[in-house]
Amino acid sequence: MPSRKNVKNTHIESRQIRELHGALIEIASLMNRPQRDEQMVREAGIALDRALFPLLVGIERLGPIGIVELADRAGRDYTTVSRQVAKLESLGLAERRQSAADRRVNEAVVTPKGKAMTDKIDAARERNARAIFETWDAHEIAELVRLMRKFADAMKGEPSDSIHS
Repeated sequence: MPSRKNVKNTHIESRQIRELHGALIEIASLMNRPQRDEQMVREAGIALDRALFPLLVGIERLGPIGIVELADRAGRDYTTVSRQVAKLESLGLAERRQSAADRRVNEAVVTPKGKAMTDKIDAARERNARAIFETWDAHEIAELVRLMRKFADAMKGEPSDSIHS
């Protein structure tokens, strides 16, 4: 594989990379604020510990997902996430099972009760998004969605699929 160390991409300027990076940091910081999770839980009308909120959503979106992978994606210690998933289990929102592909791996999956809760969270998130995008035209929104998907795929090292292009 050729080295990219000294390759200059003329399609993007250094200032654009810096601006993009700054915007991504700002978005990630805003999305990761505990107050934002508390607000979302309130707006969804659910009772859920703020620490469990992103894990439940992650399990619903990505599941079945291994506990180690979930911890890695959440940026938390495996043992902490394992305890928190156990709490989600005790609330009837998620369950753990052995992976069919690798019996050494415990996976978390959302239960119907957990799915009902994430549906309420999705409805609250949609209301918030509609408020944010109310002054955007349909083309701008479609372009943002397309380009964010393309960027996320590129970050994962996957080629953009024609549906998203």
